[in-house]
Formats: sequence, C-alpha cells, structure tokens
Amino acid sequence: MAVTTALLIIQWNLSSINIFLYVWCLFMAVSVAVIAHNHNHLPIWRNNTLNILTDWWVSCFYGFPAWAWVPTHNKNHHKLNNKEGDYTITYRVSDRNNLLTLLTYPTISGYFQQIVLRAYLKEVKATSKKKYYLCWAQIVVLILFVGVALLLNWKKALLFIIVPQQVSTFSVLILNYVQHVHADEESDINHSRNFTGLINILLFNNGLHTVHHEKAGVHWSKTPAEHKKIEHLIDPDLIEKSFWWYMIRVYFLALFIPGFRTKSRRLSRMKARQVIAR
Repeated sequence: MAVTTALLIIQWNLSSINIFLYVWCLFMAVSVAVIAHNHNHLPIWRNNTLNILTDWWVSCFYGFPAWAWVPTHNKNHHKLNNKEGDYTITYRVSDRNNLLTLLTYPTISGYFQQIVLRAYLKEVKATSKKKYYLCWAQIVVLILFVGVALLLNWKKALLFIIVPQQVSTFSVLILNYVQHVHADEESDINHSRNFTGLINILLFNNGLHTVHHEKAGVHWSKTPAEHKKIEHLIDPDLIEKSFWWYMIRVYFLALFIPGFRTKSRRLSRMKARQVIAR
C-alpha cells in the first residue's frame, strides 16, 4: 500500500507520463484488490482503529468500499462457492469458457453484486449503528479522495487514480472467474482452479484457491503449506503452474487448437446424472 501510494504521488508530480512507472502502478492496483480481499478475511492489524484506517486507505486505491466484500464474498461466495445463488457464478449467461465470457464476466458479475449491497446496509443499520456509520465513512472517504483529485487536476485523477481503480476491481473479478470456471461447484475439493507459479509470489499466494475456500481465515503466508496437505486430492487438471500460460492457452491459442479448451466439469456431472436417470 505504501508503494502504491508513493507511485501515485511521484507520477502526479511528473511533467509527463513515465511508462515504466505507470505499468508498475497498474500492477500494484491488482495487488491492492488482493490486499482488500485478504484484509477482509483476516484484518491486517490487531488494533481496530488501525484496521478502520486501513479500510479507508484500501478503499481509496481499490475504488470501492472495502465493506462490500462482506455481503458479496464472505456471506455469499464462500457459502455457495459458485453454486446457484452465488452472485459471482461463472455460468450465469453461458457455460462456455472463452475470451468473450472472460471479458464480459466482470461487468455481469459486478452488476448482480450491486443488488445485495443496499440490503446489507439496511441490515447493518438495524443491527449496529456503529458498523453502519463505518460503512458510510468508507464511502465518504472514497468520494472525497476522488473528488479532491478531480478538482486538482481531472486529467491526472483520471489517469493515475480512476483507471487504476478500474483495473483493480476488474482484475479481482477476472481472477475469481478463472479460478472457478469449468470446475465442479458441487465437489468437495475440485471446486476451484489453482495456480502454483509466480502469481503467488507477486499476489500474496492468491493462486492457491482451493485451500482458501477450505480455510478462508488462514493468513495468506500459510496457504502454501496448507495447499500441500490437500494438493494430492485435487484433480491435476485444476492445478496450473503458470497463470499467464493458462490465459494465453485457453483464451487465445484455444481459438485455433481445440485441445487447449477447458472442459466443464459442471456439464459433465449433469450429463452423467441424466444417463443414470435414464
């Protein structure tokens, strides 16, 4: 978060765009999304005041109030894990896994996640006025952050704040999609796709998704050890060494090489049940 903030300050004060710094900034925006996710599951600090301040800090660079993870992710996605009723299901529109479904997923998923947010605020207001005001504080801080930046210099605000925010929110939905699409949501262990390579060094072990669903409260630094305990139980097809090779293979090369396309475990399960029923 300190590096992300420093990059904003440095770029804001430059007379021209530095491509290297800007690309670094966009990568850090992705890391902020992962931080928002991790901080939501297991707060960074033991001190509540520091956690509140961190919520504000993360919200500013994530581009969305940090509390939004609670109703859409903690209470919904982790409970249903890509089953019907999950706001983030990967097969809402199509059971296919291609470049079109990948690129349209964030907008579609994001739309359906908005529906629950107002209901959650009403629920919080009825149960805890303190939490309700804290939720609104995140919204106010985020609006002020973006608003002041726009007033100071709308072009720089758009380029160095709003665009990275969109990358942040977009990327976390893309990650969720590739980690669940064509896995088996009804399986006890094969419900998620895992990436074991460089992505974990860069993004706080976010590639190890099966174990995250099994033990959501475990600190991200401990997930590799926990993953090793269950790795032998996971279908090898759901363990990818390289995130980028998966993306290139499945969403680009698969257009020309059918063998690179993923197969839907969900559809296979449904067909098998139909055969048994007959």
